[in-house]
Amino acid sequence: MAASPHDVTQLLQRWREGDKAALDELTPLVYDELHRLAHRYISHERPSHTLQTTALVDEAYVRLVEKKDIPWENRAHFFAVSAQIMRRILVDYARQSHSAKRGGAAQKVTLDEQALVSGKRSAALVALDEAMHALAEVHPRRTEVVELRYFGGLNNQEIAEVLKVSETTVERDWRFAKAWLYRELQQ
Repeated sequence: MAASPHDVTQLLQRWREGDKAALDELTPLVYDELHRLAHRYISHERPSHTLQTTALVDEAYVRLVEKKDIPWENRAHFFAVSAQIMRRILVDYARQSHSAKRGGAAQKVTLDEQALVSGKRSAALVALDEAMHALAEVHPRRTEVVELRYFGGLNNQEIAEVLKVSETTVERDWRFAKAWLYRELQQ
């Protein structure tokens, strides 16, 4: 039986207040949803991507546990932060992969770049991340809408709840951000 959003919210609040038992109770309640989020992220990666869904969940979980000072508002807020963390992990992973493919700390060897395994999806993720940072500089809330919807899998109602705005505002921000990011990525 799935836990109610209210149960998750109460456990998040208890955890924030220092109740370590709350974290133990919370983990099985949110694990499947974290795994679903991670699977969604990984499914957008190139087929040869070496980071596995469970590894992404585990890394995100470790980072979440380290964030004891977040004033968790509710279940949707928890998953929004989780989605942001997973995106950052994948972007860091893509940057490391690009660094390694471009030489990194490895011994330099001349190869035809076309012979390398395609890193187009990793490059696209890095380009999207850079565009998201640029969008955040001028439109922070619209960036949050993209993160919550595209990366977090939240619906408009949940996003409106997290951001404390109307669903109409979420829809408008989503349309604007999509167009803005598309233009940025085409340049």
